[in-house]
Amino acid sequence: MAKLSEQEMLEALKKFDTPSITNVVATYPSNPLCLGLYEPWRQNWYTDTSIKCMYPELGRLVGYAVTVVYGEPDPSFNRLTMRDLIAAMAKSKQPTIIVAKQVFGDDIRNKVGLAGGNMCTMFKAAGALGFISDGPSRDIDEVRPLGFQYMLTGVCAGHGGMAIHAINTAVNVGGMEVSPGEIIHMDENGACKFPADRLEDVLTNVTQLQKDEAASMGKVGSLKGAQAVLDWMDTRAGAATKKPV
Repeated sequence: MAKLSEQEMLEALKKFDTPSITNVVATYPSNPLCLGLYEPWRQNWYTDTSIKCMYPELGRLVGYAVTVVYGEPDPSFNRLTMRDLIAAMAKSKQPTIIVAKQVFGDDIRNKVGLAGGNMCTMFKAAGALGFISDGPSRDIDEVRPLGFQYMLTGVCAGHGGMAIHAINTAVNVGGMEVSPGEIIHMDENGACKFPADRLEDVLTNVTQLQKDEAASMGKVGSLKGAQAVLDWMDTRAGAATKKPV
C-alpha cells in the first residue's frame, strides 16, 4: 500500500471518533496499541465537561492548533491585532483549529460573547475548521451555516472591549494543555491533542484498534444470555493469562 501523505492521514483520522483516538493516545497504557503519550489522568491532553460541542452534526474534525489568549484591553499593551492572529494561521500547517484562552475577570467571564459570525467567517476563510475556547461565544445561528465548529463553555449575546494578549503560546483550555502546532481531534465527545510527529502512529494504531474492537463487539453481540457472556469472558481471561510453551 502506498504511503499516505500528511493530508491524507488527517483525512483518514476523521473515520474515527475522538474517544477512539484517546484510546490509542493514552487512555489504556497496558494495551499494546496504546502509544502511552501521556499519563492518562493528570497530563491534561483532552477537554473536560466544561467544553460543549455546539454543532455535533459536523462530525469529526482534525487540524493543527493555533493558540490565542484574549482578555480585557490593557492600555499598556496593544501590540497584537486580529491581523497578527491571521498571519499566525497562514504560517501554520493546514487546516487549523483556533484554541482560544479567555482571561477575563470573574465578574464577566461568563458574559463574554468572544467569537461571532464576523470572526468565524474570517477564521474559516483563513483555513480554520473550528474554534475551541474556555468561555462563551455568540451568533450560534449565524455561525451554523458556515460549517465551522464551536467548542465552548456556553453562549451569551453580548460582550464589551476585548484584546489579544498573546498568540501561539501554550494554553490550557477546558483542561487540555495545547501548544501551537499540535494536532487536535474533536467531535461531539470533546477534543484531544497529540504531537504532530505521531500522526502516522496514531492512525496506524487506531485503525487496528477499530478492527479488533469490531471483531470483539461482533462476537459479544451474537451471544445469548448472561452465562454465554460469562463463558466468553472466562475464555478471554484464560487466553490473556496463558503462558507460551
